[in-house]
Amino acid sequence: MQTKTAISTTAAPAAIGPYSQAVRVGDMLFTSGQVALDPATGQLVPGGIEAQTVRVLENLKAVLAKAGIDMVHVVKTTVFLKDMKDFAAMNEIYAKYLAPEGVVPPARSTVQVAALPKDALVEIEVIAKESPEE
Repeated sequence: MQTKTAISTTAAPAAIGPYSQAVRVGDMLFTSGQVALDPATGQLVPGGIEAQTVRVLENLKAVLAKAGIDMVHVVKTTVFLKDMKDFAAMNEIYAKYLAPEGVVPPARSTVQVAALPKDALVEIEVIAKESPEE
């Protein structure tokens, strides 16, 4: 049986509740959803969808870094948007982090939700594999 290991870093918002920032099982990493909380203050970053998407992806990047991997290792994402009208703006920033030139973009689901924690505009969770297939 593979063991489950919690991943935690102060470079991303602390888990508030009975969950881990991420869990490693074998060579797979499963992150909890991140919203645009500033890890230093615990407050939602000011600004619209662009600023929030950057903060969310920086938080995810920090969790992945603590696990010793980076965005190229992400194989699946789930994006939760408060308003699907924000899709194009979110997608433009998302592409810079997860689909730069020469990188196979991860599989993705994107859904609109009624509400997100702290009234955030976007939440993203990822699944990553330590050794992505070449």
